[in-house]
Amino acid sequence: MPDSDAEPDVPIVCEECGTETRIPLSDLASTLENHNDRQHDGDAVAQVDPAVADELATLIARDLDLL
Repeated sequence: MPDSDAEPDVPIVCEECGTETRIPLSDLASTLENHNDRQHDGDAVAQVDPAVADELATLIARDLDLL
């Protein structure tokens, strides 16, 4: 049974490196920035899984009555 107090993990992907992982939400920004700085000269190559990002954008738009 999932712990309701547990922080959600967010899937991130880096197609250039061929990697996919899940990162706690609180570590997301720094993990992406660090990876992209180390591996891709700061270019935003690694990112939140696009399918998850799209779904999140849709949920936010609905919540704000934009759809």
